[in-house]
Amino acid sequence: MNIVLTGFMGSGKSSVGKQLADVLGFGFIDTDQMIEQDVGMPITKIFQFKGEPYFRKIEARAIALVSMLDRHVIATGGGVPMNENNMHELEKNSVIVHLQVTPETVLKRIGHDHKRPLLKTKDPLATAREILRKRQRAYERCSLAVPTDNHNVDAIVQTIVKFFREHDS
Repeated sequence: MNIVLTGFMGSGKSSVGKQLADVLGFGFIDTDQMIEQDVGMPITKIFQFKGEPYFRKIEARAIALVSMLDRHVIATGGGVPMNENNMHELEKNSVIVHLQVTPETVLKRIGHDHKRPLLKTKDPLATAREILRKRQRAYERCSLAVPTDNHNVDAIVQTIVKFFREHDS
């Protein structure tokens, strides 16, 4: 059984994922890093030169691979739940956790990070709100939702560990 972390950029998937994996003695995989290694360029360049549809295709391939693992914490890109096949693959052997974050917190956490292609707009706050609105229904499908705005990594990890231990079969 795996734990999959999803949520919008800046929700803490990587930091929570690494600590969660340490606490549980699981492996840790970040699918965005996996994609960057596979393609040989950063996500921003993939979006810039190959486009979002290409990225989503490569992302789906990465999800198919990691869904076969066991005893791993998997940090996914925030758009993963928007693809029905991704969710179907992950649900076979994973508890899927949505790390919730408000658009305002996203902007505080990531600022003007040039590695975040989806927020390279004139009004990043409005863009973040719109993307979150579009993803809301997909995020509701997750096994657990954990607010991250006013919580530290330790508290978030403990919430997920408790849930996982209660639901690990």
